[in-house]
Amino acid sequence: MRPRPKLRCCFHLSLLLTISTLHCSSLLVPPPLPILPIPTASQLTWQQSEMAMFLHFGPNTFTDSEWGTGHADPSVFCPASLDTRQWARIAKQTGFARMVLTTKHHDGFCLWPSAYTNYSVQSSPWLDGQGDVVGDLAAAAEEFGLQLGLYLSPWDRHEPCYGNTRDYNEHYLGQMTELLTRYGEVKEVWLDGAKGEGAKDMDYYFDQWFKLIHQLQPNVIIFSDDGPDSRWVGDEAGVAGSTCWSLFNISDVEIGHTVEEYSKQGDPKGKNWVPAECDVSIRPGWFWHSSEKPKSATTLLDIYYKSVGRNCLLILNVPPNTSGLISDEDLQVLKEFTNIRTAIFSKNQAENAIVCASSVRGDGDTRFDASNVLEESIYSYWAPEEGQSEWVLSLELGKFISFNVLQMQEPIQMGQRVIRFHLDALVDGEYKMIVNGTTIGYKRLVRFPSVETRFLRLIIDEARGDPLISFVGLFVDSFSNTNDLNEDDEKSLKISTVVRRRRRWPRRHGQFLSGSTAAM
Repeated sequence: MRPRPKLRCCFHLSLLLTISTLHCSSLLVPPPLPILPIPTASQLTWQQSEMAMFLHFGPNTFTDSEWGTGHADPSVFCPASLDTRQWARIAKQTGFARMVLTTKHHDGFCLWPSAYTNYSVQSSPWLDGQGDVVGDLAAAAEEFGLQLGLYLSPWDRHEPCYGNTRDYNEHYLGQMTELLTRYGEVKEVWLDGAKGEGAKDMDYYFDQWFKLIHQLQPNVIIFSDDGPDSRWVGDEAGVAGSTCWSLFNISDVEIGHTVEEYSKQGDPKGKNWVPAECDVSIRPGWFWHSSEKPKSATTLLDIYYKSVGRNCLLILNVPPNTSGLISDEDLQVLKEFTNIRTAIFSKNQAENAIVCASSVRGDGDTRFDASNVLEESIYSYWAPEEGQSEWVLSLELGKFISFNVLQMQEPIQMGQRVIRFHLDALVDGEYKMIVNGTTIGYKRLVRFPSVETRFLRLIIDEARGDPLISFVGLFVDSFSNTNDLNEDDEKSLKISTVVRRRRRWPRRHGQFLSGSTAAM
């Protein structure tokens, strides 16, 4: 038998290689690998909510005090017109996604009928002792589509067993279990370490608390000095550091022993994802006082830029008054604050821009295209080709446009990456840097003197791996004085506020050791 011609075999091999090459070229390039750490699903939901309303309410409201002694007669708690639906309606109308209630402050008075104490609404004349503020707020939150958060003070100045470590930890967990099993889904549990001079020595078993809270409410965010889910920003002015990482090392922080700079800035080498939460009150105090007035809407706007605009969540305290309502003057400020934000951020001056990139992952794959940055969503983004020496987004605005606010976002579900960036504008025929900064995260808002241009370059100068950018927006703020503004001026942190924490409690073996603090 004659052998087969080799030419036919070579032809078949060539055809197979061609088909294989065409098949491989038609496959999608996968997204880049996330850079750890990354947020949980609950942390993503928390971050995207941006603003929460804190509600400090209780006997202190009626005794004109900040830290109750725990000895006020329950009869002082008697709001004539308490309406949690009003609280929820205002929160919804003014852009808050969550409400966090002080269910028990340091005085130990409970705003729900707890089976573990008589010092609660059950012993008050309000609704003949049949009321439940927590239950009413939970129902109102559900009605208005808001998330529910609960604050339960560890320090209890009324409870007799406070000071007996085992008995009080059991007491506290009993009350926490009531709160987390009676009122539906709870999205945040807020814990602070405030404790006054002369308080009894007390060890708090935070590790056990955290485990039980997550067991009872799997989707909850636990706030404390060092997480585990969100961290205190380190001040009560509502101001984060101009550099602010969601990365953090829980093992390097002792609850109650806060290092302010570390809390403000986070840690680019952190192993845990623990974003910062910025707490501040609309008034000088945390509880309502007739002698105090709310901050102005423009002051709240400045706080918004320095909290939400620095990769944090803003939790703004709006205390109900002695009638059980949010005061008209506070409501007016909140409405003005809402109108200002709408006026600034409802019109993106770059929405019709043509965007080009120095490179695009997957040789121009539209899933990673530069044009994705015009859509305000963290779930679409520009990704550069791997291994590039420069990362540049160029914007052609179509016409000359004036603006003084830059908004940027990263797809944080892929990790926080950007370390340094700057923005150039073509002015008088040459590119000039108009602003630079550090870290972006979920949202970065940067103000600067107004500039008019048609051409821009956003340059990522340094990043943890290849940077990913999900949104770039340009806005006009006519309310802030951006001609006399230094975004990195840390003197802005010295905003007058009542201090909640000044503590020296090291954490050892999951316990909280006692020390002293100043009044909130």
